[in-house]
Amino acid sequence: MQSARTRVRTRPKAEINVVPYIDVMLVLLVIFIATAPVVMQGVTVDLPQAEAETMNEDQKTPIIATVDKVGQYYVTIDTNNVKMGSLDELTAYVSSELQKDLTRPVVVQGDAQVPYDNVIQLMNALKKSGVKSVGLVTEPVSN
Repeated sequence: MQSARTRVRTRPKAEINVVPYIDVMLVLLVIFIATAPVVMQGVTVDLPQAEAETMNEDQKTPIIATVDKVGQYYVTIDTNNVKMGSLDELTAYVSSELQKDLTRPVVVQGDAQVPYDNVIQLMNALKKSGVKSVGLVTEPVSN
């Protein structure tokens, strides 16, 4: 006697388990939320006040070379803020960025408390490194 066993064939399911991906996404989201304020933080500079022309809105975003009240140098390109160890390092960095786009403006932002000599040294170093025109950033005069 033969047994009348019939075998029912089941097809494998072609579904992706997305629960681990959601867990990873949530962890990354928390990390990005926690680190965003630190990354977006700029250099705090108390700018001197002066009456000056404002930049045209159609001009490209400038490269900003900053010297803070302690005398440390920074370069800001778009939203990327980089601390520089020395004036030579700053000029090399700005020169390499200008090689990508020679028409990009360069401005100097100096804290009102920094010695005048530090701002002039920064401007001279930029000029020697090939920057054709250097502007100064100021705060508008408050009435």
